[in-house]
Amino acid sequence: MATSVIIEEQVEIPGDVRSLADFRRWALSDDFPDRGRIDFIAGNVEVDMSPESIFSHGRLKVMLASRLFAHVERDDLGHLLSDRSRVSAPVADLSVEPDIVFVSHEAVDSGRVRLVPKSGPTEDCIEIEGPPDLIVEIVSDSSVGKDTKRLPAAYAKAGVREFWLADARREPLVFQIHQLAGDRYVAAEPDADGYQPSQVFGRRFRLEAERDRRGFWKFDLVERE
Repeated sequence: MATSVIIEEQVEIPGDVRSLADFRRWALSDDFPDRGRIDFIAGNVEVDMSPESIFSHGRLKVMLASRLFAHVERDDLGHLLSDRSRVSAPVADLSVEPDIVFVSHEAVDSGRVRLVPKSGPTEDCIEIEGPPDLIVEIVSDSSVGKDTKRLPAAYAKAGVREFWLADARREPLVFQIHQLAGDRYVAAEPDADGYQPSQVFGRRFRLEAERDRRGFWKFDLVERE
């Protein structure tokens, strides 16, 4: 029996990682890799060591996170997090690090979500346990199947209220808000101006894009009441 699995000489998965509990212990340990995205989805460990594309992924993520962060902070709605913020949902056999996560105060106060504290003398947290209100994923060439199929199914099973998917790798650009209906997501219907409703924020959003001076995409998230 293998004692570990080594991927591209960059990630070594311990051989005793056989369940979500095993994965969570590893993910919160000092031995967990500090680069790449490593998720546990429905019993499988999925490793993506590919670098993020600068504009179609990185630039878009920064813009979305900054716009939503400003909205969340302005109205004191909860916590807007990005990059290496781990979300675990035992009911869905899931532990992931989404591109963007929003957890409302109500979710924490009601016990639907638990902010797992770090060990030692600190008041910080290291993991979100339970379904956040919103998760945003941005598609990369190496994550098409995961972002469009496996993760949406897992997030719905976990009970994540809203799932946003963006894909700016080529035209036409994709921006779709999905709302939880039972055990699956339903795409929100845009209005005549292309704004999609978000039940989580009680507003409508539209992703706008134009080319910058060097021909790369730049983005803006426009909202209305």
